[in-house]
Amino acid sequence: MIYILEDDSAIRELIVYTLGHQSLTGRGFEKPSDFWQAVSEELPQLILLDIMLPQEDGLSVLKRLRSNASTAGIPVILLTAKSSEYDKVTGLDMGADDYVAKPFGMMELLSRIRALLRRTDQASKPLAEYAIENLHVCPAKHQVLVEGREIRLTLKEYELLCFLLENRGIVLSRDQILRKIWGYDFDGENRTVDVHIRNLRSKLDTAGDLIRTVRGVGYKLGGSS
Repeated sequence: MIYILEDDSAIRELIVYTLGHQSLTGRGFEKPSDFWQAVSEELPQLILLDIMLPQEDGLSVLKRLRSNASTAGIPVILLTAKSSEYDKVTGLDMGADDYVAKPFGMMELLSRIRALLRRTDQASKPLAEYAIENLHVCPAKHQVLVEGREIRLTLKEYELLCFLLENRGIVLSRDQILRKIWGYDFDGENRTVDVHIRNLRSKLDTAGDLIRTVRGVGYKLGGSS
């Protein structure tokens, strides 16, 4: 089930209609109050979240989602105004997994949704455990520990960390990371990777320094600077 919190009825209904014809189930909400009621009854697989909403803006909704243990891991795609770079970056800082700028095509939106659902499915499959210095990651439990303390990450932050761990010591370009984690190519202006790396370093605290920037190329985990 995909929840769509969007106050524009034409957009909301078109998304629900399109999902229904692509073997996906969508449920639309105009107001955050109705959305929160539905979340309390059934958790969705993914959320499409408009930023400009009545009652409560989308960034506030996102903050509440990420601060609640039961909803913190649900993938969220922001629906943003094309000119609002500040909202996009702020949303990514707050834990959004992706964003689609308005006006958008339904095929692009479906591509982003499918890519994110694939990543979610892959992230749920057991993998080898990783340990490097004071960082320990157990994919089978979806658990990240730093000095024995559990760290709560969003889905994309977790996937990004695992991708870096799988390629320990190897420099990964932004393009490689976008294709692997988000399922699309780097357009030269996309700050998604940089924002998620910054957030991941911050949350990992003393283990954040394990993620190294390779100027002009990308990022790697471990190895010398």
